[in-house]
Amino acid sequence: MDKLTMQTPDKTRENFAALSKSFPNAVTESIDENGVVVRAIDADVLRQEINTRVVSGKEERYQFTWPDKKKAVLLANTPIAATLRPCREESVDFNSTENLYIEGDNLDVLKLLRETYLNRVKMIYIDPPYNTGNDFIYEDDFSEDASEFLARDYQYDEDGNRMVRNLDSNGRFHTDWLNMMYPRLRVARDLLAEDGVFFISVDDNEVENLKKICNEIFGRDNCLGTIVRSTGQTTGQDSGGLGSSFDYIIVYAKTPEILLAGLPLTQDDIKRFENEDEKGKYAYDQMRKTGSNDRRADRPNMYYPVKDPDGNYVYPIGPTGYESCWRFERKTYDKLVEQDIILWKKAKKNGTEVWWPYVKYYLEGRTKRPSPLWTDLEGNKKASRDVRAIFDGLKVFDYAKPTELITRILTITPQSENGLILDFFSGSATTAHAVMQLNAEDGGKRKFIMVQLPEKCDAGSETAKAGYKTICEIGKERIRRAGAKIKAGNADKEGIAILDIGFRVLKLDSSNMKDVYYTPQNMVSPSGTFQLNLDGLIDNIKPDRNAEDLLFQVMLDLGLPLSSKIEQRNIGDIAVFSVADNYLMACFDRATDAIVTEIAKSKPYYAVFRDSSFAGDATLVNFEQIFKTYSPSTLRKVL
Repeated sequence: MDKLTMQTPDKTRENFAALSKSFPNAVTESIDENGVVVRAIDADVLRQEINTRVVSGKEERYQFTWPDKKKAVLLANTPIAATLRPCREESVDFNSTENLYIEGDNLDVLKLLRETYLNRVKMIYIDPPYNTGNDFIYEDDFSEDASEFLARDYQYDEDGNRMVRNLDSNGRFHTDWLNMMYPRLRVARDLLAEDGVFFISVDDNEVENLKKICNEIFGRDNCLGTIVRSTGQTTGQDSGGLGSSFDYIIVYAKTPEILLAGLPLTQDDIKRFENEDEKGKYAYDQMRKTGSNDRRADRPNMYYPVKDPDGNYVYPIGPTGYESCWRFERKTYDKLVEQDIILWKKAKKNGTEVWWPYVKYYLEGRTKRPSPLWTDLEGNKKASRDVRAIFDGLKVFDYAKPTELITRILTITPQSENGLILDFFSGSATTAHAVMQLNAEDGGKRKFIMVQLPEKCDAGSETAKAGYKTICEIGKERIRRAGAKIKAGNADKEGIAILDIGFRVLKLDSSNMKDVYYTPQNMVSPSGTFQLNLDGLIDNIKPDRNAEDLLFQVMLDLGLPLSSKIEQRNIGDIAVFSVADNYLMACFDRATDAIVTEIAKSKPYYAVFRDSSFAGDATLVNFEQIFKTYSPSTLRKVL
């Protein structure tokens, strides 16, 4: 049996191991400032191996940096010992839903999700604090080292959060915001699928800085552009400069091959398709490129002759007689001819009527490329009023994003219909609302993960007076109400009965395991004598944790989706959990030979037990033999 780690991986160790595997001769040892021997990479050897210039020290190079950037990188890779505890009473359809609502600091949550959801998230949208001087930002402690960070008990302060105001009088105004964003984006990128897309809302205050750190994290070639969105109102009326009526959404992909999906055509777009043949309505456009810079010298492979209906050769000649080029290569042209998509029409060229080729574009199934300027969506005030309407007139959120905005983002995300959608600055849960709405409209099976810090509502606010203590309570209630409204509004639609409008609530907390689980060496004193800790020896699990708490931390440790189907079975009077149809079976209660045998006969991929729960030494001795008899391939784990 192997012991579960019950903590996130140390990414710095993984990165060092990967580098060591590729360049073992560059691995060496050095002495740190405390006189301790530490692992190291010999830069001179590495320079020789990669045969390129290695920039180090104060040598000039192009880079974007700020105070504590190195610590921000370390923070992204440092492991944590924390868990997500399920909360059934606040969930909706806990047993059947595939959606998650997670309360807690999003950096810690992202780290916990990293291994389970590595490369699995189709689209990430976030609307982080804009750093205006009044917004809250997350406060990450840069004063502690990695060991202190690991040992820290991940609890919130008495207000339920770890946040401070970042006033513009602060000398670290931009630095603090960058240190907050950088590690979260680094970890979130690992979750994004290879064909996934990342959308980030931002305003003028940090848009330049955000693009620079995103270029570093995702790669400049993976930037798909910047959307400029009308907010519907102008701010900065009391300033001497221009007011602001827009914010921005920068868009990055995991890989440069990604193409955004098209948007549905408007009625004005459809008017162009005025021609019709046996295949349907179509519009057409010239086959020759019409840009003034599209010349043969620039695209020689797109300059070739084609035969007109009279058998004459036609070349892509521009209106002033220069050699231009067609829109595509010869092999593409031949395919379009086979498909009968090339249209020949008479046209005047230099005063003479000649045949000229055009390309048909059929209406059926056609979309249009997204524009970077979005001025046709509802503004922020309308969005806030819509949220207020969901809450029967109660003003619950001042800066909600429009549901229509997130719906459009989902629409242009390629092949998102069955994808996993993540928003780790969930706020009023607009993203969850949009996912459910679009699923109802197009029959998609999108799943969402919302992550939000349980920031307290202002004591004198309408929401606090109405009984909502935190933003999380507002977000969860919005999902409940919006889901019910969407289902009622589409009652006559086929398949609406199985629309997933539920969510599992999980809450970030310290590990279920006592400190002795992670630091058994601390039971030995500096003098080498054994320090007896009977409580730690008898049970290494915290007394306030239950079996389902343990199950979810085990699922995280083993990489099982947190939305997996969970069944609780009773073998005699002992509770046994089955996750994902026996992929994992876990028993945290008294494990007898009979219990172990029944679990082994079910042939799970993983079987997990508490180390202290075996009925006796005989059962522990028989354990391995029982599994070798009934299910030798099962991976056995203990905690």
